[in-house]
Amino acid sequence: MIPARDSLGDCDMVPLRLDLATEPQRMPQVRPVSDAAFAFLNHLRFMSMSCRSKRRADLFEACALLHATRSASQEAHAEALMRCLAQALGKQPRLHAPGTVEMSFDETWLLQLGQAITTQDEGSVAFLLKSRVLPEHRRLIRYLVGRISEYFSLI
Repeated sequence: MIPARDSLGDCDMVPLRLDLATEPQRMPQVRPVSDAAFAFLNHLRFMSMSCRSKRRADLFEACALLHATRSASQEAHAEALMRCLAQALGKQPRLHAPGTVEMSFDETWLLQLGQAITTQDEGSVAFLLKSRVLPEHRRLIRYLVGRISEYFSLI
């Protein structure tokens, strides 16, 4: 019992519920995604971790370099995206460690953008880009996410 005081300063006893204090904590709700979608997300998470110690790159310069080298790989596109995403969003994105089941808002947004590009849902692509990406960077972010999502079956 925990003593409680009323407005006159008198103590009354209030019962403490032990069942609420000892219940196991519930896990956060996680939206299930396909194996390919989870692989896409983990690929970006790994690339984000490897880019943390590298300097930030300018989005226009990174895309120009990728266009100059037509043989650029999936890793090169993912690295360019992760090094420039903060510039395009106007803030640092939050990505969890690889293998984490929970998804951040930024991760969910990236996954939805990749799926919309893969299914050629132009309305959703436009909405997702306009909702978060600075206007001058929308075309380049669409290009990078589109190139990365080509390697995964996000449908």
